[in-house]
Amino acid sequence: MTEMPTSYTAFSREDIYLPCEATGIPAPTYVQYGRDSSEGDELLDSYEGLYRCYASNTLGTAMTQTVQVIVEPQPVLLKQQKIHKRAFEGESVVLSCNPPESSTPPHIHWMDKSESMVHIKQNDRVMVGLDGSLYFANLLKSDSRDDYVCNAQYSAARTILPETSVRLTVMPSNDVGHGRKPHLFRPTGSHTTVNALRGQSVTLECIPKGLPTPKVEWKKKDGRLDETGGVLESAARWLSFDSIAQTDDGEYECRAFNIHGSTAHSSTLTVEAAPYWVKEPQSLLYSPGETVRLDCQAEAIPTPVITWSINGQPVTDVDDDPRRSVSGGVLKLRDVEFADTAVYQCEASNRHGSILLNTYLYVIELPPQILSSDRVVYRVTEGGDIMLHCEAFGSPRPHVAWEGEDMVPLLSDPRVSLLTNGTLELSGVSHDDSGTYTCSVQHTNISITAHLEVFNRTEILTSPQDVRVLSGSSALLDCRFYKDPRLLDYQIVWRKDGQKLQESSPDDKDLSLSDVEDHSLTLSWIPGHSHNSPVVEFIVEVREEQHTEEGKWQLWRRVPGDFNHLQLTLHPYCTYRFRVIAVNEIGHSNPSKPSDHHSTPPAVPDSNPTGVRSDSTDPKTLIITWDEMDKHLHNGQDFQYKVSWRESPPFHVNDTGTYTPFEIKVRAVNSLGVGPDPEPEIGHSGEEKPDDAPTGVETTVMNSTVRVKWNEAQSIRGRLLGYKVPVTASHRLKTQIIIQESRVVEVRGTRTSEEVTGLRLFSRYEVSVTAFNSKGEGPHSQPHRFSTPEGAPGPPESLTFESPTEKSMILFWTPPVETNGILLGYMVQYQQEVESRDSPLQMEIISDPSMTRIVLEHLDPSSHYIFKVIARTATGDGPPITRRFATLLDGVPPSNISIVTGNTSLNLTWVPGERDRNHGFHIRYRRKTGVEWEESEEVNSTQGLYSLTGLQPGTQYQLEVMHGNFTQWKDVTWTNGPVPSEMPGGFATQGWLIGLISAIVLILLILFILCLIKRSRGGKYAVKDKEDKEVDSEARPMKDETFGEYRWVFSPIAVHNDDQRLYMKMDDASPLPPISTKMKATISRYSQSPCSSDHGPTNRVSISAVNHVRF
Repeated sequence: MTEMPTSYTAFSREDIYLPCEATGIPAPTYVQYGRDSSEGDELLDSYEGLYRCYASNTLGTAMTQTVQVIVEPQPVLLKQQKIHKRAFEGESVVLSCNPPESSTPPHIHWMDKSESMVHIKQNDRVMVGLDGSLYFANLLKSDSRDDYVCNAQYSAARTILPETSVRLTVMPSNDVGHGRKPHLFRPTGSHTTVNALRGQSVTLECIPKGLPTPKVEWKKKDGRLDETGGVLESAARWLSFDSIAQTDDGEYECRAFNIHGSTAHSSTLTVEAAPYWVKEPQSLLYSPGETVRLDCQAEAIPTPVITWSINGQPVTDVDDDPRRSVSGGVLKLRDVEFADTAVYQCEASNRHGSILLNTYLYVIELPPQILSSDRVVYRVTEGGDIMLHCEAFGSPRPHVAWEGEDMVPLLSDPRVSLLTNGTLELSGVSHDDSGTYTCSVQHTNISITAHLEVFNRTEILTSPQDVRVLSGSSALLDCRFYKDPRLLDYQIVWRKDGQKLQESSPDDKDLSLSDVEDHSLTLSWIPGHSHNSPVVEFIVEVREEQHTEEGKWQLWRRVPGDFNHLQLTLHPYCTYRFRVIAVNEIGHSNPSKPSDHHSTPPAVPDSNPTGVRSDSTDPKTLIITWDEMDKHLHNGQDFQYKVSWRESPPFHVNDTGTYTPFEIKVRAVNSLGVGPDPEPEIGHSGEEKPDDAPTGVETTVMNSTVRVKWNEAQSIRGRLLGYKVPVTASHRLKTQIIIQESRVVEVRGTRTSEEVTGLRLFSRYEVSVTAFNSKGEGPHSQPHRFSTPEGAPGPPESLTFESPTEKSMILFWTPPVETNGILLGYMVQYQQEVESRDSPLQMEIISDPSMTRIVLEHLDPSSHYIFKVIARTATGDGPPITRRFATLLDGVPPSNISIVTGNTSLNLTWVPGERDRNHGFHIRYRRKTGVEWEESEEVNSTQGLYSLTGLQPGTQYQLEVMHGNFTQWKDVTWTNGPVPSEMPGGFATQGWLIGLISAIVLILLILFILCLIKRSRGGKYAVKDKEDKEVDSEARPMKDETFGEYRWVFSPIAVHNDDQRLYMKMDDASPLPPISTKMKATISRYSQSPCSSDHGPTNRVSISAVNHVRF
């Protein structure tokens, strides 16, 4: 329960307010029980009674203690007559005030109505008593007034009543000089008994009368007054206890006295107590099978009665369970089960009231984990005690074990003890205890390590000796000591008769600390030598040694050079050292020697964590995170974070689950108390994808831009990141091609409209809208369709030309890629380029959109023209495609040809004329020693390159190009390579050649014989017909009459070059013998040889020599 009702008095229906608030997951539902009343009952009295609130969810029921609502009517002043009192000067008078009674006593104000309602000034002679009456110890003439008014202020009823109006007349008297001994207006008699409740405010009153005005003094008969909580107020007429304690119980006496005598009254103050808690049970997690003990101890006077309830039902009304036992304030439950998860109530009551506690018992299984930091280094001096921390968490409660470096359990050592929270306490530490310790959770692989460093004990080697010196002379007391070299910071403290004289380091120092308070001090220093350059500033540095890494100095402040002190405000629960650095124009001095250690006392946290937020991913889970506070802000020991959350807004009890808003707070807490109340942040449980699609999608089209609007999505189930607007287009390109184009426009934030630009004109579009959060997109809205209007087309895609004559040109173009509408035709504009720039613009309109060419006549062959072609729709003309063309002139053969020579070829290159049409010509060539000219194939003048092949190496050639009967170009050049030599001897002397020819003749003869045999078997056929058909034998089936005969099938021959030898290989045959690289192989495929049968085509290979061979 986070907010509970309290008992109060109601004066109207508007006063009825019983707050009841609880937290829980799932969110709790509320039931409030009280006195029955019919619905719509307007009587205020019907609300009077006892009330109790119950908050329940699936894990249990919590409840509040019983509260009482008292109903009273608004205080009303009965009509009274004005009172007139007369008294003599020096007498004692009481002006009574009797306002209407109420359970909430009013606050009384006496005022003078005749002087515009001025408060009556109170002092030791005139004062208002606890009963509201106005007491005059003795009267003065100035006390006469026409209107003493008693105003009763009822704060709870928000009412002020002028209860009494009194006219007081003070008459003169001759007895004023005689005086009177003191008597008491209040209390009456010699003894009274006052009962009080612990913690409440109590006032003992003693109002005297007499002349002169008596003085009052108090004492405690059975003790000292200054040891109580009583405070004297109103000229000692009141002894007030703001929050009375049981130690204030006893007998008190007030004594009033003046010069004529005295009087006394004793009051016995008896302090009883409503129940208050001494020990409260804790809400904890338990694992199945554990034994739970809930201790609920309360004290009160009289002794309270303690009762137990489970989920709001008294234990006596719950079914008996042998595992459960109740004995006074102790409830035990053995072998707990998951079904034992519940809220247990402990209520303590006596005649003064009751108090109630809700304790949540959660039976669950959670994996173990170690909360203490790993690899912590602990330092201790030899002989000291040290605690190594290993706090573990889990359900069932994990058991931890400590081991040393030798992996031996440590509990066998009597100096070692293991605390219930997993902390290892080691007493009387020695150097043998140095090393690494391991804390592990039993039956798991979870562990941390801690390293222990043991320092040598600091010892005094030579203590000061007794000395005897003459008065006024110097005395030297020597103190030699040993310390561990690892202890860098240490102090030497001298004491005289037990009082500290001085703290010093072995070297002189020039820093001092003064005006030391809890969290502030003044740092002073003595400037050193400036070395002839004035000091411009001092840098004050600080090192906090309790919470930060040792040896790290930080800049605190810069101080002007004419200052030698600084007021410092320090954090609580920190240990500081300071040093100062002087700075002049030359540079920085060495730092001063550090000051003494100064530790500030702890305090409650003065700040809270920042960055409080929720990083929830699971819709049913709220994960609260915050930025860790720096240790120097902890301000004390046992620092913790108090995490609070509640569903926002309060009283919203539906279990929405997904992205439920919560108010979350994280508050700093230490052993002294809690930090300031932080402002709540809003966090949420985990998200899911949006559940609903946006509705009301509508569009407004403006040319190539559309504004899309939609209604805000309702069921986001998370933090809305924005909307996505998919836009899909169907538009026509070149009047026939349909293009599907899509894109997604992302709208960040909560805007519900967006302009989409860059749309294609004359296109159909489909748009939808979907909301998205961090989990993804929700469903899309229903598709909304719209069309963009027709617009001016784009430029034609291309523009080329042909020039059949020097004065005519044919323009060719292609339609625009983006027609943006229905094409109506084209506009062709052209203008001659002249220096004066004033040539007329000529225009041709083409009304047929399918016409993409135009013939232009009577053009000037000596000029260039600028041509523009513009596509047209009903909306207007589009941008033009612009080109610069000129007609082509009659071409001629080239007259400037370059030659690149090769062994058997000549490569001829030339630059064609920019505006020349193509002209065909032939290149004539012959050997220098030859007679007949040879001609190349027809060459185009625009190709710029021709290779003349089949020439002989090392040979001189004449070349020329003719244009009509005129020689356009000629040249003489050599091919590369050696000149071929004449073969010695005649034809008949070449034996190898004769052998080759004989072999060829023999082969031909054999083939001829085989051919005759074949024809005699297969009959005659027309060779010409077979050749014309060119039927591939591989695609024809084998005839039945040819079964058993051989068939030659030659596949296309592949030519391979390996190690400068040429191979020819057919698909299903072995490689042919190698052919010399100086031979030229010509391979051709024939449909049918004259001697083949119907079995398919054959291949013919002819071989010719490349070099000239002399026979």
